[in-house]
Amino acid sequence: MGDDGTAIGDLTSPAPQSGEKSGKKHQKKMQPRLFTPIKLRGLTVRNRIWLPPMCMYSAFNRDGKPTPFHYQHYVSRAMGGFGMIIAESTAVSPSGRISPCDVGLWNDDQLEAWRWIVDDIKGTGASVGIQLNHAGRKASTGCFAIGHENESVPFDEGGWQTMAPSPIPFGHYRTPHELGVNGIHAIVAQFRDAASRAVFAGFTMIEIHAAHGYLISQFLDPLSNERTDEYGGDLEGRMRLLVEIVDAIRAEIPDDMPLLVRVSATDWAAGGWDLDQTVETSRVLREHGVDMIDVSTGGIVADVTVPVKPNYQVPFSQQIREKADMPVSAVGLITKPKQAEKILRSHQCDVVEIGRAALRDPYWPLRAASKLSVPADKAPYPKQYRRGAF
Repeated sequence: MGDDGTAIGDLTSPAPQSGEKSGKKHQKKMQPRLFTPIKLRGLTVRNRIWLPPMCMYSAFNRDGKPTPFHYQHYVSRAMGGFGMIIAESTAVSPSGRISPCDVGLWNDDQLEAWRWIVDDIKGTGASVGIQLNHAGRKASTGCFAIGHENESVPFDEGGWQTMAPSPIPFGHYRTPHELGVNGIHAIVAQFRDAASRAVFAGFTMIEIHAAHGYLISQFLDPLSNERTDEYGGDLEGRMRLLVEIVDAIRAEIPDDMPLLVRVSATDWAAGGWDLDQTVETSRVLREHGVDMIDVSTGGIVADVTVPVKPNYQVPFSQQIREKADMPVSAVGLITKPKQAEKILRSHQCDVVEIGRAALRDPYWPLRAASKLSVPADKAPYPKQYRRGAF
């Protein structure tokens, strides 16, 4: 069942009863689904327009601490009406950073640096989640702030040895060290500890990053995992790390706190990760206490061709929603309010994530409310801003 009681997969609206007027002028105007709340466990999110995690590479001191930039970035979008703000990929260890300028949550100083951001996001009425990640073989790469973009950072400039399920590099990146079982167990503990810190920082939701070719995705995908032990081989073995991380976090956080997993539904490569494996994994995750699947694609194979166009990832969300029987999000070139509303109305997902369009316009939800004829007093305006409503 959907979160609102609608059967997942039911794409039709009920037919009018005998004698019921169905003409347009007699129909009661429907509340835009974009602006209806959604409940996950004990958390009710005010609407279905969510900000996805997007790397900012702006912890310029290389200490993993968010800065005033992050405060402005996230709080402005919370004031702009987003229902859920999901903080960017946050490393569970120094070696798990994508770049030296990533934020982290591997120590208590970082916890305290997040707290004021989290408090003021919640003060706007928005909910706030955090995406926990380990980059695996895609760690120690450059960014706009330090150079070496799309390549490994040299050791003498602050780079480090990467790790992965198997010693297979991503494209021309540094060849990773193959993780031993003890190293895998240590990473599970790092995710657990970061989740515990997220709770103390005040986050209301946690997302595990198992997409885009980062460490968990590397374990899932047969193109990057050639292990023959319990963490490789068949799908059960390849998903073992993810399930252990889910179990460790679920046992650490409050029972009423939602837990999400971001997946790549396909890596767009023959012989690799695909929709069927994603559906089967999602079913397992549901049984282990995951509340929503955040659906994306790609990232495990370098230089693969992806058919990017509006809604290009939405069909994957719909298939996972129907076949795994659990809530999902959709993301990927969803830029217009009526486009997003149509995706939700057709039950292809439960939440839409507005990414790059939100970088252009922090007030995208408020503009969407105007486009969809939501009165200003019903839209997620801060009271101070209502007199300037669109």
